[in-house]
Amino acid sequence: MNEETIDKILQELMKTYPSAECELNFSSPYELLVATILSAQCTDVRVNIVTSELFKEYNTPEKIVSLTEDELGERIKTCGLYKTKGKNIMETSKVLIRDYNSEVPGNMEDLIRLPGVGRKTANVVLSNAFGVPAIAVDTHVFRVSNRIGIAKGKTPEAVENELMNNIPKELWSHAHHLLIWHGRYTCKARKPECERCPIAPWCQYFRTCV
Repeated sequence: MNEETIDKILQELMKTYPSAECELNFSSPYELLVATILSAQCTDVRVNIVTSELFKEYNTPEKIVSLTEDELGERIKTCGLYKTKGKNIMETSKVLIRDYNSEVPGNMEDLIRLPGVGRKTANVVLSNAFGVPAIAVDTHVFRVSNRIGIAKGKTPEAVENELMNNIPKELWSHAHHLLIWHGRYTCKARKPECERCPIAPWCQYFRTCV
């Protein structure tokens, strides 16, 4: 897909989703890190419900480690996979206290060393908490990028690399949100709403499958 077509797609998505931004509620890099860990295979709406209560008392690494894993698990249970998520949040909090003066690091290398933090989570934190240009490839970004043809890849990292090559760096973070919103509200997983899609004229899926 050439540069001109990609620009048209992004411009159309900007007009369609003028409010596209991170939908997780947070007031610190640590809160965003916890919320993003909780968001795996869970909706942002559900995560926000859980964290609105959790963060009233437990919004720092020290406060989280004052809980037992079972106590934390009870508070995050409705996010699903709560045992694994709780363990990762607990272990990450301990590492932050021990190695980072309780501060979330603002670089990829250190973030992905934290338990339960992969490239997607790290990119969400870098982009939204630290203002670092980044493209986090979640299921929406992966699906939509491949369908449109803006990035073809069999792995999230391959899609991330191709998106970074195809999109100007200053637009990385915004493009990430645009693709997520398009995947949530139009280019849905089971039944994409192609008949009302603003970028259908340039979409490879629409041209070949619909």
